[in-house]
Amino acid sequence: MSTPVIRESGNAASAPLDSAWVRAQFPSLQLAVNGHPAAFLDAPAGTQVPRQVMDAFQDYFLNANANSGGAFLTSRRNDEMIAAARAAMADLLHCQAEEISFGPSMTTITFAFARALGRELQPGDEIVVTTLDHDANVAPWRALEERGVLIRQVDIREADCTLDLEDLRRKLTAKTRLVALGYASNAVGTINPVAQIVKLAHAAGALAFIDAVHYAPHGPIDVRALDCDFLACSPYKFFGPHSGVLYGKKEHMTRLRPYKVRPASDQIPDRWETGTQVQECLAGILAAVNYLAELGRRCDPRAAGRRAALLAAYAAIQQHERALAARLIAGLLGIPKLRFYGISDPARAAERVGTVSVRIAGRTPLEAARFLGERGIFTWDGNYYALNLTERLGVEATGGMLRIGLVHYNTAEEVDRLLAALREFAAQ
Repeated sequence: MSTPVIRESGNAASAPLDSAWVRAQFPSLQLAVNGHPAAFLDAPAGTQVPRQVMDAFQDYFLNANANSGGAFLTSRRNDEMIAAARAAMADLLHCQAEEISFGPSMTTITFAFARALGRELQPGDEIVVTTLDHDANVAPWRALEERGVLIRQVDIREADCTLDLEDLRRKLTAKTRLVALGYASNAVGTINPVAQIVKLAHAAGALAFIDAVHYAPHGPIDVRALDCDFLACSPYKFFGPHSGVLYGKKEHMTRLRPYKVRPASDQIPDRWETGTQVQECLAGILAAVNYLAELGRRCDPRAAGRRAALLAAYAAIQQHERALAARLIAGLLGIPKLRFYGISDPARAAERVGTVSVRIAGRTPLEAARFLGERGIFTWDGNYYALNLTERLGVEATGGMLRIGLVHYNTAEEVDRLLAALREFAAQ
């Protein structure tokens, strides 16, 4: 399989990631548990935030805490901040600022968007979802079944937890109106070949909606190169606050009719932002993107402009995370009684992010998570809302899986601590 990551030409990182500098930006990493330094390996559920994001919240409340559209100083500052946050997200996703809208969470904005899209659908129309996805990119589309829409679900190849593209081709028909898929699995780390799948959707006359929540902290996103119609992400997964972002091609977001209050503007992107936003979170989003850009400039001082700096940051992040993931996976595969789910071949490192799920025979994932948590190692157990996947793998009824998630503030020492603790747990 070819590497599914879309890259632009431009500056590559000229220096490896400076872990000491990175970790110094995240005050919460100083936490200790029972005398052990905390190892935050829970990032797929939400990353820690750098000091820049915390400072942005304080600055907003001190200097710009007002609603939008007022004829006074703090309101004007607020409007300027919102415009800057929109421009920052446009740089992150490589689109126009007016194609970016904000909301409370990816789940919320996807439900709202699905409801609006449903206005155009007829009984018998079809939507394709996948077994690999978080339910936030499944349930909103299944809700349209009450309108007579047929939902078709693409299966996986169980051996490596990748999408079965032949099954996808079989399920695309002349009645397919939308293909909804994740950029990367929040459960097993698989990076889907999104560019290829978008082309298949368009060839069938369908639109493509991408859930990029889990991919965003790990690699660059270029909606222009992908040619996707819609893409959603959550800043709290890429070092920002709890909120949601929706990209939509200008022609679609102008044509489709959202549900909104009458006084709200009919212009994009405002028409897609129901009610007053949690504006301090938008200040945090701006700071999170700028943190990544600052990281990129430290890795490559030649980076010209924020987009180039973001690409440099992601180049360094990918190099760092792949080295950690290789160390983690090799160690996990050596633990007796442990079952690994997903891609484990080091030659296929570009097809996954550093999120893995495992089970240890005779023990529940919850028992493992508690054992690790007492030693200051934070992991998740359960289904992480990837319910279709845990049901498909036959583990839902017995507690799901233990999930370990790496991001760029993690270290080799933390990986080694986790492996030593899991070996001790498995031996009990």
